[in-house]
Amino acid sequence: MQVYAQEELISSYSTSKVASLAGVHKDTLLRWLRRGLVQEPKRNRHGWRSFSNKDLQDIIAFAQCPHIASAVSESNEFIYKSKKLTVLEEIDWDFVGAKTNYLTHSIHPYPAKFIPQIPNALIQELSSIGDTVGDIFCGSGTTLVEALTLKRNAVGVDANPLACLIAQSKTTICTEEEIQALLTLAQRAKHMSDSIQSYGINSLFPTPSFQSNGWRPSTSNHDFWFDLHVTEELAEILDWCKRIDSHNSKQLALTAFSSIIVSVSKQDSDTRYVRRNKDILPGDTFRRFAKAVEQIAHASMEYSELVEDRFKCDIISKNLLSYPKIPLLDLMVCSPPYPNAYSYHLYHRTRMMWLQMDQPRFKKEEIGSHRKYSNPSSKGASVETFRTEFEFIMKWLSKTLKKNGYACFVVGNSTLKRKLIDNADLISRTGQDSGFIEVARINRTMQSTKKSFNPSHGKIKTEQILILQNQAEP
Repeated sequence: MQVYAQEELISSYSTSKVASLAGVHKDTLLRWLRRGLVQEPKRNRHGWRSFSNKDLQDIIAFAQCPHIASAVSESNEFIYKSKKLTVLEEIDWDFVGAKTNYLTHSIHPYPAKFIPQIPNALIQELSSIGDTVGDIFCGSGTTLVEALTLKRNAVGVDANPLACLIAQSKTTICTEEEIQALLTLAQRAKHMSDSIQSYGINSLFPTPSFQSNGWRPSTSNHDFWFDLHVTEELAEILDWCKRIDSHNSKQLALTAFSSIIVSVSKQDSDTRYVRRNKDILPGDTFRRFAKAVEQIAHASMEYSELVEDRFKCDIISKNLLSYPKIPLLDLMVCSPPYPNAYSYHLYHRTRMMWLQMDQPRFKKEEIGSHRKYSNPSSKGASVETFRTEFEFIMKWLSKTLKKNGYACFVVGNSTLKRKLIDNADLISRTGQDSGFIEVARINRTMQSTKKSFNPSHGKIKTEQILILQNQAEP
């Protein structure tokens, strides 16, 4: 009997729709799926479950047998875990054509971040609603956003203070008043841009037509990276941001401010630290800021409507080698730094300078920094440096992740002193001494259009999803 005869027959159904038609709570359906009690459906190109009509019929039939649906015993736990991993191995992890800039994921440039579909799939299969999901190299917060949208609590750790600012902004739930404050700020910037562009610049003198009383960096090479009129406009924008009363609005405004700094500077890009003239005209900086603020306001509005405030997010700006104390994790998902692949302290230098962040401290603490590993002297980092650091990190993680919890690392290989380093293998081996066992290793191909690395630092085309299970007691 077609119990959903009133429904128009469609080709695919969401998890929520299937649960509704089956007469069960969505959490119940997700529990059945995780435990292998009902067939796992295919996923669409965005990584979300997509149920067919047959899937729907099977689940409705299962739901009508309560003595079967409720039969979940401890003896089946190992089977359920095995099925979880089997499901993960069957996913097309390349996610070709998937949209990656939804919600707050695109509010700030951040090179080498992984696409949100990866943590989304791992979180759905390896954790439950209400669990705490952590990312110990949280970067700009991709894992945290996905965890919160999937009704988990989130914990992020990163030594990069700029990364923490971006992650905090991505995961902030704003009120209508706070969003409106941002939109008002954007209008103010537009008006200032129009005013400056209508007035022009005095071509007889190097002094810009607009001058701000706001603070600006006083480093010796500041003028090497910024035109005078750009500096004045950035100083004024920063002063506006600092004067905002609402903490959330101020944080988002500062993130929007940071997002435009490289584009209006003479730094080539987020992945090339060389000087290049870009012909930034007077008023352009205000105009770009207005656009960035509008983007972040609309993204935050969409995010705030979706995420429930009962799920919490903690972001900790700490070096993992300092053994930071964080909440106990049910699942950990991260994309750790590749040795010799990227130097965040360098490419974010001008941003950190304007935001008065301690860039020299982060430079010393950054793990995997290209500059640290490319140093040819005896003081340069080696593969043993990375191994030693990860031995410490895995020991710390074994006390931070619950017993039998999964730790997922999305990592590629790197080249160090002309030698190929299998980072997944290195992490797996260092984890063994701390009580971790490898339960899965999945290959995926990176899309060339998504790759953010400087090609001269190593043409990384593939990466692996390494899944370890913690056997140690926290």
